Amino acid sequence: MNAQANKGIAHLWFEAFNAHDLEALLLLYADDAQHYSPKLKARSPGTGGWVRGKQALREWWSDAFDRLPSLRYQVLKLTADDEQVFMEYVRHADGEADLRVGEVLEIHDAAIVSSRVYHG
Repeated sequence: MNAQANKGIAHLWFEAFNAHDLEALLLLYADDAQHYSPKLKARSPGTGGWVRGKQALREWWSDAFDRLPSLRYQVLKLTADDEQVFMEYVRHADGEADLRVGEVLEIHDAAIVSSRVYHG
């Protein structure tokens, strides 16, 4: 894939996430994809912050969408190359302070194989 195609995947990711469209979001991931989040580490310390596989991703995001019905991300910047997209965005959720986030998507064969979230 090229950088522009990977940016396209990132745009689809934001559209699906902000619509809380779990099925569209999961379609962007490889079956054995892995995801790291400091929030996951805080909520479920035994995971070390990692979920692996689409079922685990489904459970993680389904819980987030249920707990935070107003959750949405505002894109600030996307930077891509042939294998990765760095996404910078602001996390908004009613009743919580806005949070600036960095996230890297690793993409192979038009599917996200790994994602990692960075924030304070």
